[in-house]
Amino acid sequence: MKFLVFLGTVRDSTPPRPARLGARVSDALVTCLQRRYGEHDVELVDAMDFSPSPVFKPHFAYPEGKAPSALNQLAEKIEAADGFVMISPEYNHSMSPALANLLNHFGSSLYSYKPSAIVTYSAGQWGGMRAAVGMRTFLSELGCLPVSAMIHVPKAQDIFEADGSVKAGEKQEAWFDYFGRTINQMIWWAQAAKEHRDQVNPHQLVKDFKRNPSQRNAP
Repeated sequence: MKFLVFLGTVRDSTPPRPARLGARVSDALVTCLQRRYGEHDVELVDAMDFSPSPVFKPHFAYPEGKAPSALNQLAEKIEAADGFVMISPEYNHSMSPALANLLNHFGSSLYSYKPSAIVTYSAGQWGGMRAAVGMRTFLSELGCLPVSAMIHVPKAQDIFEADGSVKAGEKQEAWFDYFGRTINQMIWWAQAAKEHRDQVNPHQLVKDFKRNPSQRNAP
């Protein structure tokens, strides 16, 4: 199966230090996935690689084939994916605006009927768990329902080096075991959803929202 790992931070300035703390977490997650789940295809999607346009225009607002190539390519990857790992810092008790902005460029039909895993981190003691609560609602609305187990990494700068390896005194296998609880749930649901999608096309069973909000209205 194919999984996309979204790194949802674009802050590369300081303070606080170190800059781009989330990159350490994403590198550790990707390494865990590659080493323990090598039978699956894993790709990192970094919000930093998608510079925000001055006027927000989502992928689905363009005529077919007319969207910027970077958006087209990412749309194809999202549609082909079987599940998603969403990594976010916590800003004012909320998820990263950069992550929400990037995900909102694509229609929910590309994410729907696939699971997601929530990963949050912080430089402080809470590990971003308050942001994770809001992410459940956001991801559910996209249709990529988050699994129950979540990953929280408090004081990430004290755990991971700049390349994602663990610092002296930390045990990499213990962290990978912790990651594995969430990843195993995601893979289980992804496999179940994939097998059922192959038998029943959910987009035929429940029509996708295509034109205007009235399509969702009660009669």
